[in-house]
Amino acid sequence: MVKLIALYKHPENKEAFDDHYFNIHAPLTAKIPGLREMKVTKVVGSPMGGEGKYYLMCEMYYDSHDAFKAAMKTEEAKASGKDLMSFAANLVTLMIGEEANA
Repeated sequence: MVKLIALYKHPENKEAFDDHYFNIHAPLTAKIPGLREMKVTKVVGSPMGGEGKYYLMCEMYYDSHDAFKAAMKTEEAKASGKDLMSFAANLVTLMIGEEANA
């Protein structure tokens, strides 16, 4: 499995961010062909105390690198990316990862 990971820093207006993320962005992203699973985690704190560096994490799972690459070429992925840049360009860090067995 390959996953695209999106880490979001704390937005200035958390209510507005949540409204856009959960009502507009997540549904757009969920439509991407080849997306097997999407897990969204709200970060609620740090083991060292306080709220931590990040506010939200989304993990989007694909069967393989080829499946991921094909998915990113679709109109649905382009719409998701365009939306992401419209509301969270300065908040998001994107990474590609592979699941590893420890």
